[in-house]
Order: sequence, then structure tokens, then C-alpha cells
Amino acid sequence: MILQEAKWQLDAYFEGKRKTFNLPFHFECSDFQKEIYASLLNVPYGTTLSYKELATLAGNPNASRAVGTAMAHNPLPLFVPCHRVLKSDGSLGEYSGGKGVRSKQWLIDHEKAMKH
Repeated sequence: MILQEAKWQLDAYFEGKRKTFNLPFHFECSDFQKEIYASLLNVPYGTTLSYKELATLAGNPNASRAVGTAMAHNPLPLFVPCHRVLKSDGSLGEYSGGKGVRSKQWLIDHEKAMKH
């Protein structure tokens, strides 16, 4: 049942009809990572922010490197949209989902195109 719902939500996301996911996520990770992922879920569709900005949102403004580590360990990189997090200079950085940085750029472009 949950996999069918996830598929439906993913299909709607790729069609531009869904901007958030509503699934019961449960992560086996540190409290810090949970806070980062929860903050990331509040980053609006079609927008990006820096690792430092995400650290600040999560209440740890000096933890941008730790945010990068949390992004690298994100078990659901599309559902918890770490593709929206960029380096402070605006460059893409890394991405663990799909085909790496190419997938990250595609997801950013997709969201910007479907945002309106």
C-alpha cells in the first residue's frame, strides 16, 4: 500500500501536479539529521538554498559542513529534497541520487519549470 502511494506521488511530482510528498517517513539517523531533514521538507518547491542557510533554518547556523554530511546520508534524496541545497557560491555540490550531479540539475530545472 505505501509503495503504491509513493509511486502515485512520484508520478504526480514528475507531471508537475505535486509539489510535496505526504508519506510516513521514518529515518534511522541522529537527532541532528532528523532536524535537518525536517527543515529541508519546509524548503519550498522550485527554490534552492545553501548548506549554511539550511543549517540556520535547523537552528545550527555554524553547522553547514554537518548539513552536507546529512545530505550525503539522506536515505530518500528525492522525497526529502536535498537537490534543493547548493554550495554557498551557488554551485551544485554533490548529489547521491540518480546519476549524481546531472540528476540534481535536472530536478532543480524541473521544479523551476513546473513551479508556475
